[in-house]
Amino acid sequence: MIIERAYAHVASGDDREWPWSVPCVRALLANGLRFTAPVTFLVGENGSGKSTLVEALAEGFGLDPWGGSHDWRYASHRAKSVLGERIRFDAAPRGRQMLSSWSARKGFFLRAETALNALEREGFAPDSVSHGEGFLEAFRSKFLRPGLYVMDEPEAALSFASCLELLGHIDQLAKNGGQVVCATHSPLLTALPGADIVEIGEHGMRNVAWHELALVDHWRRYLGDPRSYLRHVLD
Repeated sequence: MIIERAYAHVASGDDREWPWSVPCVRALLANGLRFTAPVTFLVGENGSGKSTLVEALAEGFGLDPWGGSHDWRYASHRAKSVLGERIRFDAAPRGRQMLSSWSARKGFFLRAETALNALEREGFAPDSVSHGEGFLEAFRSKFLRPGLYVMDEPEAALSFASCLELLGHIDQLAKNGGQVVCATHSPLLTALPGADIVEIGEHGMRNVAWHELALVDHWRRYLGDPRSYLRHVLD
């Protein structure tokens, strides 16, 4: 493990403003977010705050908030986000070493909308492959060393088979000493054995089992009977 807990503090009275008003951020202020497995998935609806949370985790660790590693800044003059500026970590011994030394810090923030641009800046040339294949090639060649790897919906460009390959890469990265925190809508990725799953919503944050996830239930029901859902959205 590299980080064991993330937390933040804010002055009394400010917690009614965004992002402190977001339920998952309020939960972060109250209790922090604990990491007890090498891979943690954050799952929630659009607008639940999971992307806000993973961006702040990346930023707090010193990773480029627009996607990339600690030694590159997508926008060097861009100020830290309010949450990224306040977030702090309880770290494991390896994590404390990384946080205390810029040269020892390893990791990457992968966000779907800037991923290939970030990878190209850091020496990977994806021009000859598809968007999805570029994602996978990055995992095969760059996501190898122990470090903190924060991901925001990496499944966005991937087919079912490619998601399975990505899952294998995430598992191998964790076995090689990496730690992964991943925001996702994918029931396939969240099925990784041994991973922690944190469901984010109006309740804040809570640990759940894979079979308890609302997204798993919805996909199971939809694949069993698409018309039971489609009748609500199609004329």
